[in-house]
Amino acid sequence: MTITYPLLQTIDSPEDLRRLNRSQLAPLAHELRAYLLDSVAKTGGHLSSNLGTVELTVALHYVLNTPYDRIVWDVGHQTYPHKILTGRRDRMHSLRQLGGLSGFPRRDESEFDTFGTAHSSTSISAALGMALASRLKGEDRHAVAVIGDGAMTAGMAFEALNNAGVADCNLLVILNDNDMSISPPVGALNRHLAKLLSGQFYAAAKNASKTVLKGAPPLWELAKRFEESAKGMVKPITLFEKFGFNYVGPIDGHDVDTLVSVLENIKHLKGPQFLHVVTKKGQGYKMAEADPVAYHGPGKFDPAVGLAKSSAPAKPTFTEVFGNWLCDMGAADSRLVAITPAMREGSGMVEFEKLFPKRFFDVGIAEQHAVTFGAGLACEGLKPVVAIYSTFLQRGYDQLVHDVAIQNLPVVFALDRAGLVGADGATHAGAYDIAFIRCIPNMSLACPSDENECRQLLSTAYAQDTPVVVRYPRGAGVGVTALRTLDTLPFGKGEIRRTGRKVVLLAFGTLLYPALQAAEKLDATVVNMRWVKPLDTELLLQVAANHDALVTIEDGCIMGGAGSAVLEALAAARLAKPVLQLGLPDQFVEHGDPVKLMVMLGLDGEGIEASVRARFESFFTLV
Repeated sequence: MTITYPLLQTIDSPEDLRRLNRSQLAPLAHELRAYLLDSVAKTGGHLSSNLGTVELTVALHYVLNTPYDRIVWDVGHQTYPHKILTGRRDRMHSLRQLGGLSGFPRRDESEFDTFGTAHSSTSISAALGMALASRLKGEDRHAVAVIGDGAMTAGMAFEALNNAGVADCNLLVILNDNDMSISPPVGALNRHLAKLLSGQFYAAAKNASKTVLKGAPPLWELAKRFEESAKGMVKPITLFEKFGFNYVGPIDGHDVDTLVSVLENIKHLKGPQFLHVVTKKGQGYKMAEADPVAYHGPGKFDPAVGLAKSSAPAKPTFTEVFGNWLCDMGAADSRLVAITPAMREGSGMVEFEKLFPKRFFDVGIAEQHAVTFGAGLACEGLKPVVAIYSTFLQRGYDQLVHDVAIQNLPVVFALDRAGLVGADGATHAGAYDIAFIRCIPNMSLACPSDENECRQLLSTAYAQDTPVVVRYPRGAGVGVTALRTLDTLPFGKGEIRRTGRKVVLLAFGTLLYPALQAAEKLDATVVNMRWVKPLDTELLLQVAANHDALVTIEDGCIMGGAGSAVLEALAAARLAKPVLQLGLPDQFVEHGDPVKLMVMLGLDGEGIEASVRARFESFFTLV
């Protein structure tokens, strides 16, 4: 059966949307949700969050004069409806694929993407900057930040609120309250929001009024009129008013007609405004409503069937290896405490929380706090393990230096999503952690090459009395079984994995395996370096003395990375040898299939071989 979208097919820009009658907006939202579900099912991508923002997106583009008026979407993974309505409907088949649409807003993709977002809690700061710029330039434009309740737990959001409340500008902050971040939201703020007329209470009261009062038509009509009024006028004394905002809400975020009415009213108000909108993740697709976490970022699936379990057992991911290690080490040492900045599922910590709930701490989307909180725990003799994505640790860099490294505290950082991550693109690619960690005194950094070595190096890191980072990529490795032991490896020591001649390949992390493939064709020596810091200089100088050239291979940025550490060590030893550095170039790598990206960058086996032959052509002769 072919699905048709008679209204949606007429919308190539928000100008087309604004030509519709208000009575057509609800049917359009229905079509948009159906198109979105069908599209994401074919490409994979973020689903639950986008299903929840359909009506809000329609209402914003209907009321505002976009792109002249600015909308900044926090995190940005919920902007698929926005992309569809802003001229990119026919390109949704390319979503998150190499050369295709980004899964997040990008300024170079569309003029409607006013600010690039992919990490949380940046929208209010950016929209405030736009609002003040408009005032300074004498422009009468609106600036809107759409932020979720999970993102409101981050300190940056409150810094922006604190600034905006005293700024003389027209800024609208929309709190998209769906009572659900990627992991269940935590903290005092979330409890405060729940006490307002939000989420389940609002829906339950609304349903109760329908049931009780429909039998008495005059009362029912009165209640309906009161509800319409209350949706835009209920005004509790809130935290946000204390910041200087005019608070409106909460209102039903799936009632497009009410959203339009309220936004039209707010549009004429001066000063900072705060609109509280209640939505439901997965809205309109029962399977996503029932399990919004599972449908947060699914791969391709059949909407009629839902997410199907694969019959073939999948190779364990590095995240799963970490999760198993965490449980095993936690059972062996009661001092172990685990910390996550709102990425319990993504970091593989669900089972640990079940086993050791009192030793598990989800601090919300607050990476800076997570790092310093771990430092405080370490001061009192506990052994904190902070599980954090590579790009998220960037947000806690000052704390890493000031609170952990300077005090030389034994905090283990399990750094997930190191290297390229594929479809999420440059905003989530762990390209810089080697460079920004290895320059910090007291810090150590390990790069496991496979699943079993990852587990061993985690145990090695845990055994130290100093801060240690273990970085590992997203997804599965080559399939080496991770033994359920707590064995350690020699600290700061690498190993020779293949002995060859003339050229030595120094591999850091999982690129050991394509290096081994290339070495078979090159008859090269291969060293599994394991550690960027401390660098195994004894082994390095040994192989450097016995070979004519060296090649460093890493899935991080070349500038300042592991290859730079090798060059520094050779220079310190006054050993001059030609060195080829292979890794991520000095540019942001686009989104796309990780395998294709590695081929494109020459970091697969054939690419490594070709680069070595091209650089050291005189070393190789044709047979």
